[in-house]
Amino acid sequence: MALGSMTLNRALIIMGFVALAGFTQISQAQERPNQAFYDELKALMEAENHFVDRYDAEVWMKDMSGRLKRRAPHIPEEERLKILTLVHRYANASGVDPQLVLAIMEVESNFDRYALSVANARGLMQIMPFWKDEIGHPEDSLFDMETNVRYGCYILKLYLDMEKGNLTYALGRYNGSRGRAKYPNKVYAALRNRWAL
Repeated sequence: MALGSMTLNRALIIMGFVALAGFTQISQAQERPNQAFYDELKALMEAENHFVDRYDAEVWMKDMSGRLKRRAPHIPEEERLKILTLVHRYANASGVDPQLVLAIMEVESNFDRYALSVANARGLMQIMPFWKDEIGHPEDSLFDMETNVRYGCYILKLYLDMEKGNLTYALGRYNGSRGRAKYPNKVYAALRNRWAL
């Protein structure tokens, strides 16, 4: 998502809230954010490549936090906010769409930070250990959320560059199934049904 489209996205979100039941009713029905929310919001605002203003950041965090809570209710709120902050920070730093990253996480690990595949891929974005030699350090833990999200976003950007922006092929490379439609279609469905603004 480009930062330039944030004003339109903000307006669409607000219109959606109003259309559903009126902004006042919606905000009263929502749980009041705790200090962890505001701590992550502050980190989001202070990081490079992030929102222009606090309002945009708060709207995005509340919206995505609600979506993530519905999709993965087992994740505690502080962890949910941490995931969202990391996704937004590293997706923007690498030039990929944060909502796309959330869709990939859903398909790859269902937001299980300790997920381990039969192929030995690890964490939220299912990173293979060989990447530590390519873009990181041997001592990096791929179960660490920040490390995992940072790797995943940069790997996705690398594949997008290799495929000259062709997202379907880049997603196929990410999953090790380039040329087959099954994995990209799962990511597109998750993006369309749950994460797209």
